[in-house]
Amino acid sequence: MIAVKQVDIKANIKKYFDMVFQGEQIIVPRKRNENVIVISEQEYNELQQIKRNVEYMKMINKSMKEAKDGNFITKSIEELEEMTDENQ
Repeated sequence: MIAVKQVDIKANIKKYFDMVFQGEQIIVPRKRNENVIVISEQEYNELQQIKRNVEYMKMINKSMKEAKDGNFITKSIEELEEMTDENQ
């Protein structure tokens, strides 16, 4: 990761964007520590996927704990089919 001033980004935007597409991450320091990170869309999408996976795993872990603690209801196939028939 490299740090680049805003003025340099403005003056050489193509250069820095090309660096990002080659895998570099760029931090643009700002006042009051409101920094900005420039990454490629692909890297952004990968980070979003990781975030969704973490959230999904939290839900699974919560469900596993609830099941372990006995907080579940058991239904037979017939009972589930009846529930489906009632809702149609």
